[in-house]
Amino acid sequence: MGSDWPLGALELKVLDLERQVGFYERFGLTPITTSNEHADLGAGGSPLLRLTAFPGGRERPPHTAGLYHFAILLPSEEELGGFLQRALEERLPLTGTSDHLVSQALYFDDPEGNGIEVYADRPRSEWQYPNGRLDIGIEHLDFERLLRIAAAPEKKFSAGTVLGHMHLNVSDLDASQAFYESLGMELMAEAGHVMRFMSWDGYHHHLGINLLQGHGAAPVEPEVRGLRGFEIRRLEAAQTDPNGILLTRAL
Repeated sequence: MGSDWPLGALELKVLDLERQVGFYERFGLTPITTSNEHADLGAGGSPLLRLTAFPGGRERPPHTAGLYHFAILLPSEEELGGFLQRALEERLPLTGTSDHLVSQALYFDDPEGNGIEVYADRPRSEWQYPNGRLDIGIEHLDFERLLRIAAAPEKKFSAGTVLGHMHLNVSDLDASQAFYESLGMELMAEAGHVMRFMSWDGYHHHLGINLLQGHGAAPVEPEVRGLRGFEIRRLEAAQTDPNGILLTRAL
């Protein structure tokens, strides 16, 4: 991705920094800087994830806003196929797969329950817009085809891998949509009355928002482990969204 990609890195507050760093190294991210309090990991020298030690943190209670998953975007479906092969061989914690029509996706959980998507986009020329909205489907993933076209599996994600999108549990879809529209995003697609997808520049989504924790879910609390915030390079100054999630230019 070019330097104009709007998302930079996200920050997770973790209960066991050493275990989480070990997991994400095995998963495919490369350590960039590490200390007793923080670890920055990424791909091709660019940060994608910051882990912050939070040993006294509480588990996230139900019916609260926060992270649904963060998504690692790979440069090609061949690389996604290679990653799938490695995930199966090394028994990475795969929880699901999906063909979203605009992309192909694999889903995982880290040891502290943070959701991860690893995906590759289909060409924009193949995206469909029935009724004026982008069609982001949930279809069966042809993982056998992915394995047939797979590049040789690599231990680390390649340069060009980025934070593709963030997907958040929110308390109110309308309030969250209005806030992110104020940052220049536009609505691209909806899934029933529980999920919306927003982006800049006509991308399928840089942000997903959902009500899967229930309407009126409580905002993110400082003493709870999990998502602290994420980087939006187009911000002029740090802001906090309606769900208590910190947005910054640089983490």
